[in-house]
Amino acid sequence: MVADTTPTDDTGCTILHVDMDAFYAAVAIRDRPELDDLPVIVGGGHRGVVLSATYAARADGVHSAMPMTRARRLCPRAVVVAPDFERFSAVSAAIMETFRSATPMVEPLSMDEAFLDVSGSLRRFRSATAVGDYLRTRIFAEQQITCSVGVAPTAGLAKIASGRAKPDGLVVVPRHEVTAFLHPLGVEELWGVGEVTAGQLHRLGLRTVGDLAHTPLSVLERALGQHGGARMHAMAWGDDDRAVVPRRGHDEPERSMGADETFGRDTDDQAVVCRELLRLSTKVAARMRSVGVSGRTVTIKVRFHDFTTITRSRTLADTTDSTPQIYATATQLFAALGLQRARIRLVGVRVERLVDKALTTPQLMLGERAHGWEDAERAVDRAVTRFGGSAVRPATLIGSSPLSRP
Repeated sequence: MVADTTPTDDTGCTILHVDMDAFYAAVAIRDRPELDDLPVIVGGGHRGVVLSATYAARADGVHSAMPMTRARRLCPRAVVVAPDFERFSAVSAAIMETFRSATPMVEPLSMDEAFLDVSGSLRRFRSATAVGDYLRTRIFAEQQITCSVGVAPTAGLAKIASGRAKPDGLVVVPRHEVTAFLHPLGVEELWGVGEVTAGQLHRLGLRTVGDLAHTPLSVLERALGQHGGARMHAMAWGDDDRAVVPRRGHDEPERSMGADETFGRDTDDQAVVCRELLRLSTKVAARMRSVGVSGRTVTIKVRFHDFTTITRSRTLADTTDSTPQIYATATQLFAALGLQRARIRLVGVRVERLVDKALTTPQLMLGERAHGWEDAERAVDRAVTRFGGSAVRPATLIGSSPLSRP
């Protein structure tokens, strides 16, 4: 993966659209290096259509939703791979968690793309472009697939920009260059303009977004209706008040929270692994407290140098959102594995079986103070919210080894 190095003014650009590159095909072939340079099509089966295709296959005219019979005619040398939806879902869930490691304001649009509002993350990352670079680097390091990122003042512009960034790139639409970016584009490139609307605009002689922008609003309203005309006119000038609405996929309630980290190089140092488990436990617990949930099951994930991955879980007697309890459980699970000299690539911590914190009743031990560690953690949360993630942290993590940073 090659990062973009050209500096661009992204002042006022707080919306990202992140779109995985040929997601299903990339996941299907990432562990099959013999297919790297071949055109690959994911599909077939009972659907009989193309689910995804690599860029080598797309060069021959293959695209998603195309009947497999036509795809085979266009690209007879293509290798057809059956889809594995369970695997796709697992990778998608991991990617969405990576997005949430940068900002809680994540709105998934599908399994392989999402809008992110990073306005609350700029103290930590310095700029929206830095967030995009972080996500591209981390997703490639952890999943071995690439993504493209659009950075812009609005969601619609960010989505167009990510399309322009493909594959494996990042495009910024500076606030002061919105019309210069938009107006040369074809009207069909506007988000939400499908074949029918594009056909209506073409019949009016409107080919570019600039044509659309300079058409009287009354003409557009007669052709597209009052709402449709006003919306098209606003989009042509880069006006879009659509907010990023954070949610889980398919509007399902959040049942677990987790985080993982890929080491910069494989390690068999137990102290390094445990220090990373502490950092991840701290991050997960803080996220849980921020949304008012606690959980009963703690799970760790360990990925070895050969990409073999194992998980271990333990269900607690009571729910918790406490960093010390989550960390203690995670380290006990790790110690029980007995991995003395194993080379480890990645570790993760997850808390499952989440419930609303307000619905739980804390169980105090005999003689335990009613106020103590929980109050301290919430004070830390307030400090971190105000001053940034490095304001308060466990002493063990101060000056931690760069080994744990990809």
